[in-house]
Amino acid sequence: MPRSRLVAAAALVVAAGLAVVVLLPRHDSHRSGADPATPSSANTPAASDPSARHSPSTLQPRPAPTTTTTTTAPHDPADDFVLTPVTTIRGRISPKSVTATGTGLVFAQNMMYQHTMTVYDAASGALVKTIPDSVDLAQFGITGHPGISRGAPVEAAVDHAHRYVFATNYSMYGTDFGPEGSDNCSGPQGLSPSYVYRVSLATLSIDAVGQVGMVPKYVAVTPDDKYVLVSNWCSYDLSILDHNTLHEVQRIHLGAYPRGIAIDGTKHVAYIAVMGSFDVARVDLRTFALSYFRGVGNSPRHLVLSHDGRRLFVTLNGDNRVVAVDTATGQVVARTATGTQPRSMAISSDGRALYVVNYASNTVSVLRASDLSIVNTFPVPDHPIGIAYEPTQHRVWVACYSGEILVYRA
Repeated sequence: MPRSRLVAAAALVVAAGLAVVVLLPRHDSHRSGADPATPSSANTPAASDPSARHSPSTLQPRPAPTTTTTTTAPHDPADDFVLTPVTTIRGRISPKSVTATGTGLVFAQNMMYQHTMTVYDAASGALVKTIPDSVDLAQFGITGHPGISRGAPVEAAVDHAHRYVFATNYSMYGTDFGPEGSDNCSGPQGLSPSYVYRVSLATLSIDAVGQVGMVPKYVAVTPDDKYVLVSNWCSYDLSILDHNTLHEVQRIHLGAYPRGIAIDGTKHVAYIAVMGSFDVARVDLRTFALSYFRGVGNSPRHLVLSHDGRRLFVTLNGDNRVVAVDTATGQVVARTATGTQPRSMAISSDGRALYVVNYASNTVSVLRASDLSIVNTFPVPDHPIGIAYEPTQHRVWVACYSGEILVYRA
């Protein structure tokens, strides 16, 4: 073959290889419903979405891997800010959120549409176990609801000892429970209190239950594993539970539609997004004193704290923006428009990259945490709603209401 043809062939091979690395193709799919946990404006919550049905998974459950924290070689996820597709997970799921445990497992919470949490191997994406949300509350010392009750897992958080995952249930179903939980509420309105489940990472089974408020949403664990914090959407308040017993030790009124939570363990402070307002609440976890960062933006939803605790990153569902708040002053110091209805957000292990799902734009945005500049925005299936950074494999997991979980290498 002449030398010129060899050179041309080599150039084509290189170009094809580069295209595989940088292209992030959209996967067409059918929408399974709107997000039941986000108001359309600061004062008017959206209606909950209809039930979805998906085909059975072809992945067979695998034995759970060991749950000790996995360490990996040093990695710089913000070196080029590129997310490379690894796999897409489907099956009997309708994921509202995904949670990386740091133990090599990732949890997806499938709400009332499937009444399950599904657990995946972080390395392969294979299904490890499906955990039903059915419990006999009497076995946990809770009376008044005989027989089997079902929940609706919406969000989850892992403790810092990597022993337990705590999952909130949007609503409870069974004997003597009130009307189904809804985002369209103006306070409790006859709704029943819901419950948090504690799942053992050793057995992947529910081993404790704790009562919280009406329509609980986000959950977070303090870095010292002393408290579990839960935002109660229709109770307008925050439940603070004892980590070991799941007994409520404090209830704090916040205002309409509290949601995202971020905790600064050094300062012993919790920040809570009050989505029916323009404000972020600030709770001192030593005294339970309450204050606010006022005027942060319209309908704050999700919160992520910078690694040094100096910046609080906030998605503004009503303003279609992400902002950075100086935690010393409560002032907004940076802002950027990412897409329509930015919902959840995750931060890379080095603290330099932020990953944001834009629910109504069907996109994911990658930002520099230092100045909120947008490095990349790419399409994903319908209605991305949850996102997590998985540290053992340095991957970003994106949950879409279309019934898919996308996994990217960071």
